[in-house]
Amino acid sequence: MRILVIWRLLTVGGVNAGWRNRAIYFKKHGIETEFLYTTDHGGLHIMQDVATVYLTNDEQEIIGIIKNNQYDAIIVVDTGKAYKWIQKAGYKGPVIVEARTPELIKLRPHLKSFRGLQPETIVVPSEYQKRLVSILTEDIPIHVIYNGIDISFYHALPEEEIDFSSQPFGEKGKKIIGWIGRLDKRKNWQMLLEVAKTIKSQRSDIEFWVIGGAQSVQREEFKAKWEEEQLTDIIKWFPVIPYQQMLQAYAKIRQSGGCTLATTKTESFGNTFIESMVCGVPVVASKMMPVTELVNHGEHGLLYRGQNVEDAVNQLNRILDDPALQRKMSEAAITRVHEKFAIEVVAEQYVTLLKKIGRWYGRDGEM
Repeated sequence: MRILVIWRLLTVGGVNAGWRNRAIYFKKHGIETEFLYTTDHGGLHIMQDVATVYLTNDEQEIIGIIKNNQYDAIIVVDTGKAYKWIQKAGYKGPVIVEARTPELIKLRPHLKSFRGLQPETIVVPSEYQKRLVSILTEDIPIHVIYNGIDISFYHALPEEEIDFSSQPFGEKGKKIIGWIGRLDKRKNWQMLLEVAKTIKSQRSDIEFWVIGGAQSVQREEFKAKWEEEQLTDIIKWFPVIPYQQMLQAYAKIRQSGGCTLATTKTESFGNTFIESMVCGVPVVASKMMPVTELVNHGEHGLLYRGQNVEDAVNQLNRILDDPALQRKMSEAAITRVHEKFAIEVVAEQYVTLLKKIGRWYGRDGEM
């Protein structure tokens, strides 16, 4: 079976990380996954070693790709223009829609019109996202399939396998709080700076690692504020750490006795949560859906109220000041991901869905 995934953004982020893991698993089941992106945001290194990647904004070229490759299914991820391309290419096979944007106003344009196409189903990565999508659509089945992680690659490294000679570098004797993601309004880096400022006033044994943001829309704004608030001593910024090297970063955070912090205002899933957890790093995040679908408060991490800086600092201090608690959460987080979010568990659900749709379209469903 051969499928095409269309998404407009080739980013270093959760959607592409999740699809990388799916593509690897699909291949083992005889499903070849190809990707079509229209805009490059520095994410090519995530995909190029696992699948064919097309990167073009030329409509005729896109129509040619769809026409010439005889795909058994096309999956459209938050790209409203794709339905026009599919229609113009005369494609008659099954179309699956993936709805990943966690904000109604931004999601609406991608679901308001399918240009006469009838999607077989809409796939979402959380129960929270299912609620959101159900507001915008009707009469189309919605399937919840969590993002999966390749636990043969992402795992908790023993200390002897940690490469302390490579980036990112930690300061000896300091516990590390990792903050991973884009520098934009939704990820709420402004709250991160407030948290760091508060912790800096209380203690000197902590450093923050901001990982990502090299091509983010607010990177210059972040840099200016980071310097203006005199936080360059407590916050280290690593704009680019390749996906394949993140295993080492998480290992260093865990080994230091630290955790990861998320200040995001809204998510459809949250790949960095399960990456952190499977590497044995507890998570501190806001108590909201879908975070509560991933992290049980007190078990795999700690959840704070809303966007409350004081409460976030209190939860961070609880983990940082209690090594036994940090270790206990570390082990529980690893188990949680293995049981619920391993790629073998969640991608198998997608394989089953593709087989079922294949049979509907007169194929034998054997892959």
